[in-house]
Amino acid sequence: MPFINTGQIKTFYRLEGNPSPSVLVLSHSIGADHGMWEPQVSELVQQFQVLRYDTRGHGASDAPAGDYSVGELGKDVLGLADGLGIRKFAFCGLSLGGAIGQWLAANAPDRIERLILANTAPRFGSREQWETRIRMVKEGGMNAVVDLAMQRFFSSETIARGDPHAQSIKSLLLGTNPIGYIGCCAALRDFDSSGFLAKISAPTLVISGKRDVSTPWTGNGEILAQKIARASGLQLDAAHLSNLECPRAFSSAVAEFLLADSSARDPLEKGFAIRRAVLGNEHVDRAVANTDELNREFQDLITRYAWGTIWTRPGLDVRTRRLLVLAITAALGRVEEFRMHLKAGLKGGLELSDVKEVLLQTAIYAGLPAANTAFQIAREEVEAMAKNTSSGLL
Repeated sequence: MPFINTGQIKTFYRLEGNPSPSVLVLSHSIGADHGMWEPQVSELVQQFQVLRYDTRGHGASDAPAGDYSVGELGKDVLGLADGLGIRKFAFCGLSLGGAIGQWLAANAPDRIERLILANTAPRFGSREQWETRIRMVKEGGMNAVVDLAMQRFFSSETIARGDPHAQSIKSLLLGTNPIGYIGCCAALRDFDSSGFLAKISAPTLVISGKRDVSTPWTGNGEILAQKIARASGLQLDAAHLSNLECPRAFSSAVAEFLLADSSARDPLEKGFAIRRAVLGNEHVDRAVANTDELNREFQDLITRYAWGTIWTRPGLDVRTRRLLVLAITAALGRVEEFRMHLKAGLKGGLELSDVKEVLLQTAIYAGLPAANTAFQIAREEVEAMAKNTSSGLL
């Protein structure tokens, strides 16, 4: 299992995605573990190398007895990054993870490229509140606080409908080591960043939940957005674990923020890159070779806007966009476009089961003739691919 010694403890981590100069570290809430970020990883790993870890006292990381400090937890992150040879990184922390992010950005500014502070605060309630929670866990274990925590983590609607993310977090919370949980309670009890927020220089996105009773925007997120020089704010319709109640909106906001610098690139340049990735070099090279004075502006138009502006948006992954294009072109009877995207999609990772589901959906909502034609084209392309494979052409 992947562990790294960070100071006096072993820290469990998961490093995912292709090696990249753009590394994003994800830091979870108290009472959770690295798995809290599962909905984000599949999307963010398309653009970044993603490093998740279990905070001291949680998951598979060590849980030494005694009070922890946010400074200690921040040094664990630096030790983890050093052990993996990661010099600079973007950091996204939620709740306790957001406190760690504040400390890192203020005390190791040369390491933090961009900062996302989600559902967090410059100070987490009163000392008395944390002392009460610590006493409850000491006397009754994690069962003593699970209901209180769940009511804060999720909105009542999410809990009532039996949301699987909520059920998973409840299981994680109950399985959290009480010693580690108490240590992190002490870290939040003693945390106060009001004296060093002005030192944070990294571009910062502050995310808050409109239903968050633990760290509401007023008095928490708004202070971070005001006191951090290069900060902007965003409120989602979520409770405390906003990444789980609004997973796609959260992921999109993070990706857009982290890719803000790349938005300055010429959409034509980005368009050619994604067009080649989706349709293949052979198709794009042929289109470029066939460009003349008649269609030059048209090629520029579709590359700059269709590919460089829409296909590069982080809100949907490439697989989803491929499937949408197949459904729309089949429904509209755009046979040549359908065939082109089908062929590229099958070469680029789509499976026959994906195509079948899209065309069944098309049959119901756009009509049987449209789907019938598309199924026939799909059969032709699959047979052609099989023939080329057997003959060694693929």
